Amino acid sequence: MTQDIGTGLPLLLEIGTEEIPARFIPPALADLKKAASEVFAEYRISCGDLRTYATPRRMALLVDAVSPLQNDVVKEIFGPSKKAAYDETGRPTRAAEGFASSLGIRVSDLKTKMKGKGEYVVALIEEKGAETRAVMPEALRKIILSLRFPKAMRWGNGSITFVRPIHWFTAILGTEPVSFDIDGVKSGNITRGHRFLSPASFQVKDVGSYMSLLENNFVVLDQDKREKIIRDGITSLAAESGGQPLMDDELIGMVNYLVEYPVPVICSFHSDYLSLPKELLVTVMKDHQKYFAILDDGGNLINRFVVISNTRSDNAETVRVGAERVIRARFDDARFYFSEDRKKTLADRVEELKKVTFQDKLGSIFTKTERIIAVASFLAERINPVLKERVARAALLSKTDLITGAVREFPELQGIMGKYYALLDNEDREVAEALEEQYLPKSYGSRMPASETGALLSLADKIDNVASFFSIGLVPSGSEDPFALRRQAMGIVSIMLERGYVISLRDIFEGALLNLPLKDSGEKAMAAIISFMGQRMEYILSTMGYEQDLVGAVLPLMSVTPIKEITQRLDALRHFRQEAVFPDFLLAIKRVNNIIPKTPVPALQQGLLFLEEEKVLSFALARAGGSVSSLLREKRFAEATVAVAGLTGPINSFFDKVLVMDKQEEIKNNRLALLRDIWAVAAQLADFSKIS
Repeated sequence: MTQDIGTGLPLLLEIGTEEIPARFIPPALADLKKAASEVFAEYRISCGDLRTYATPRRMALLVDAVSPLQNDVVKEIFGPSKKAAYDETGRPTRAAEGFASSLGIRVSDLKTKMKGKGEYVVALIEEKGAETRAVMPEALRKIILSLRFPKAMRWGNGSITFVRPIHWFTAILGTEPVSFDIDGVKSGNITRGHRFLSPASFQVKDVGSYMSLLENNFVVLDQDKREKIIRDGITSLAAESGGQPLMDDELIGMVNYLVEYPVPVICSFHSDYLSLPKELLVTVMKDHQKYFAILDDGGNLINRFVVISNTRSDNAETVRVGAERVIRARFDDARFYFSEDRKKTLADRVEELKKVTFQDKLGSIFTKTERIIAVASFLAERINPVLKERVARAALLSKTDLITGAVREFPELQGIMGKYYALLDNEDREVAEALEEQYLPKSYGSRMPASETGALLSLADKIDNVASFFSIGLVPSGSEDPFALRRQAMGIVSIMLERGYVISLRDIFEGALLNLPLKDSGEKAMAAIISFMGQRMEYILSTMGYEQDLVGAVLPLMSVTPIKEITQRLDALRHFRQEAVFPDFLLAIKRVNNIIPKTPVPALQQGLLFLEEEKVLSFALARAGGSVSSLLREKRFAEATVAVAGLTGPINSFFDKVLVMDKQEEIKNNRLALLRDIWAVAAQLADFSKIS
């Protein structure tokens, strides 16, 4: 029986630790909620909504109501087989009596039930639920020990591992503490406030007062409330400075789990630093100091920023002075690197790339640059020959900023600093822009290269990355993808779809593989690459809303068909599926595919067609074959579906009146050849065997 939680008691579990890395906390909260739900189910404890909260030094689970008793359960206990438990007259044997006696029940209470292939006696034993309070210590202990983190540690002489050393447990059911012990840390109703503003321990008398007690001790437990304080504070201070914050959800999420008591503070820096590239200053503020930049109405950086302190507003001046001193030092470093980098042009750095290894088996970054130039030039020649010289220049300079001081110090600025340096070197603007765009899109669905030169350079770089690592057998497996090849492949497909380039994957990867060391044969590497690209293509097409079976029907054509045409074929197939003739056609063409042999048969001979139905089908094949080939060349895919649909009647008549498997081998093979040729014509459009 499931217990009513209307009269249940509230529950609190708090795990107090040393500061947990901010990036670990969101998944840990989800893990805590999942673990609590599973453990409570295991212990037959009914409960209300589970809510999880966290700050850098605590994780908390709050439940509004927990059932006072465990749910009752009826257990099935199997005994001897029915044959052994009862004699021929149906009377219980000693086996049945002994089984019932061992469980303290009457023989007449035994039931029979199938188990596997036989029938057995079974006892139904009702187990009443115990008081929840009695099992809660064990349940909470199990919840805590089930939590997993990307990195865990062991400390002191303890035996358990956790993300950071545990200092206290607060566990309360209703108004009473729940007592348990993990590695010498005992639970109770004692918690702690802010590490510096309220370091003393204090008692929590009941669950209902827990969060307000924490706030009185400078801990805002609710992460959503902290985030609102952060966002509102940044916006307000930026407005007072005559600007607007450069809001960054990733940075806000990070800062939110770095503080327990967020207080935004406005700070400034000398306007001379604004002569440095905007992205350089923003990167220093965001990635290195976790500060929020402020922009004017034109999107330009102003010399103000916001820092989120973890202290009272009374201490704002101290926070401001410290933050401004730190940012001044960091900006001085950035200015030094920028100034030193300007002493040499990007073109002058190309030779230096020979001294930097890209990968042991793949040579230097200079060697990679040469490969990128070759692939980029090939793409430009095929897609837009006018851009060939510009694309080759961009490819030559594409990796030179990797050896600048600014990028060595701030790797996230690769490409961006290259753009600035190229502009200062008086390079063509589109070449300069391409140096940044080569790394786009950074993830599926994010910003794409804006220029054609940038798109071609991005493709060339990503194509070389995939081809290079596949050529030496370093391919993604399972969740392992150390060279981000899945992301590179998604970028290739995304750019080719957006730009509508009329070039196939086989064309671009054949050239890319030519000058690479091959672990296996070129064809084996190509097959692995096409399969890998197909998986990414399948995912992207599915996210675009195309049906799975239609996607599966056109993917076999992907290696030799431009990616843009794949979507056009899918659109045509979607429309074809809505036509009245489609079900009949699909059934007919699948009958064809089911009967044609996997082994070769001789070419079709018109002189061996004797029956009217096979002659009619051969004529329909000739007409449809010519039409389909012509229509596909002209990219008229919808009309091609009409052409293949015209085969439906002749195919059905053929199967109704003609015995394919004729006793004469020559006639049988000729009829199979006719069906094989029909399938070959339809397969130019799609693999219809995969469509449901």
